[in-house]
Amino acid sequence: MGSLRRPRARFMSSPVLSDLARFQNGSSALQLSNTSVWNSVQTAVMRVFQGGGLQANELYTLNESIRWLLKTELGSFITDFLQNQLLTKGLERLLEKIQFYDGNNQLTMLSEIWVRFFTETLPTLQAIFYPVQGQELTIRQMCLLAFRDQVLLQLALEETLGAAAGVPPPLTQMLLVLQVHTPGGLSRSTPQDFGHVCI
Repeated sequence: MGSLRRPRARFMSSPVLSDLARFQNGSSALQLSNTSVWNSVQTAVMRVFQGGGLQANELYTLNESIRWLLKTELGSFITDFLQNQLLTKGLERLLEKIQFYDGNNQLTMLSEIWVRFFTETLPTLQAIFYPVQGQELTIRQMCLLAFRDQVLLQLALEETLGAAAGVPPPLTQMLLVLQVHTPGGLSRSTPQDFGHVCI
């Protein structure tokens, strides 16, 4: 009689089990990759708020990173995170610098910070987040409203402006620019809330 051979247990190498493990590993790697890409965007934004510029070809890389993220599960959260985290964190640092001073010195510091924000930070943020289109607010509007709400309206400027010999031209520009962005439903605050700092 021939010897009985024991059948091999093929179920141990089930393609379903091995594919599941491969899928889980791939999914974890993808999440890690997405997190890494988003961290690089955050780092660049914080550097811009600190007065640093972008490196050569960095803008292209950041735009590609955001285009990539828009196609992932993080895509729908990019503008929320920009509004509620990145702008808040960056503007808090600017506010701290301004609040270190008082009187005319505070107005001077506010003028300097506004000029840097309006001429350097804002255009750079618009360029970085250029791929984000079709939102209720543009990136420019988000940034200007955030500056108004988180910097300007946090300062007690009524007395300071009242006691000042004159208002620096950059502050006049700032008040005009930010007042333009008040009406039309772009704001969480009313024009009356903004009125106490208007000239």
